[in-house]
Amino acid sequence: MTAPLPVADDEAAYERLAARFRPVFARIAEGTVDRELHRGLAHEPVAWLKEAGFGAVRVPVELGGSGASVTQLFRLLVELGEADSNLPQILRAHFGLLEERLHDADGDARERWLKRIGAGAIIGNATTEIGGGALGAVGTTLTGDGPTWELTGTKHYSTGSLYADWIAVLARRGEEAQGFALVAADAPGVERIDDWDGFGQRLTGSGTTVLEGAEVEPADVFWFADRGPNYMIAFYQLFHLATLSGIGRAVVRDAAEYVRGRKRVFSHGSGPSPAEDPLVQQVVGRISGLAFAAEATTLAAVARLEAINALRAAGEVPQEVFDAAEIAASQAHITVADTVLRAANLLFETGGASTVQRTKALDRHWRNARTLAVHNPVIYKERVVGDHLVNQAAPAYSWIVGVRK
Repeated sequence: MTAPLPVADDEAAYERLAARFRPVFARIAEGTVDRELHRGLAHEPVAWLKEAGFGAVRVPVELGGSGASVTQLFRLLVELGEADSNLPQILRAHFGLLEERLHDADGDARERWLKRIGAGAIIGNATTEIGGGALGAVGTTLTGDGPTWELTGTKHYSTGSLYADWIAVLARRGEEAQGFALVAADAPGVERIDDWDGFGQRLTGSGTTVLEGAEVEPADVFWFADRGPNYMIAFYQLFHLATLSGIGRAVVRDAAEYVRGRKRVFSHGSGPSPAEDPLVQQVVGRISGLAFAAEATTLAAVARLEAINALRAAGEVPQEVFDAAEIAASQAHITVADTVLRAANLLFETGGASTVQRTKALDRHWRNARTLAVHNPVIYKERVVGDHLVNQAAPAYSWIVGVRK
């Protein structure tokens, strides 16, 4: 029998859970600026999280995990994002695949993967292909008729794969069947290239993955046609919003710390020190309000996922409940992206030219937030929400890229 999905618990339960990981988050935060300045890849932080069992936090206890609820997971992601916003994004595909397996019906594949993750396995992503392919077209193929299949193709934006034990690769078998094939990251025929050149989220390992006949077990392919109704599109979007909310928290932390340590004042300032200047205090307060709003909005949308889990445990979930969760995630994205970007920009109003010193790396907050905010562009989220409200149009449950033929 499929284990029931975890449900939200009280604040004391969350604090007990978070207390296990906060020392690791603090250790990660200590090295964030140095990694940013010298582009030090996050292999050690990922290893620390793995050792602490963070990757298995949603896995049922009897299968090696912590049995956390989806709300608890997202609250932890916000805290991790405050420490270093690269880390939640590195783990986005990992927790996405885990979430899908949690919702699977009983079966060998479900139990095998939950146990693997419970034992510490980390999963990366290789989904996107660039070039002139048609919308929704997948060039990466699964071929062969033996006990193993061969996986061939080239992927870009392979977030997390540099740090992973397994990689979830979007592929097709024949012309129609599409799904995610799980391939060992160190398997022959798998090449991971660190060539991500974005100006933000620089350490996420979002480079190229080349697959040349890499072996895949047929039982480790999860077909889209086998999926039931789910909230995974909203889940993946909310992952970005949790990371953005963590950046908002980090902006508040760094703004207050910067002001406390600053002694120089402007002749036309309003206080004997920046910390006593009411205008500077106002800026910090405004930043704090923006960050609070971002996190509260994210968690309000996450609550829709929690409600689905509760309904699923009791029986079937009506389609309109899935629709409401998807719309809520889009509404949250519209709000959170703008709010965190404003907070990151306001940080520079707390001081003078010293705020832009490279050694402080305060610019990373805006760069990272800007990079995250362009995933699934806000303008299309706004249109989808507007169409739903005006015309009762169904939410868009597929966000794909390509050339419109």
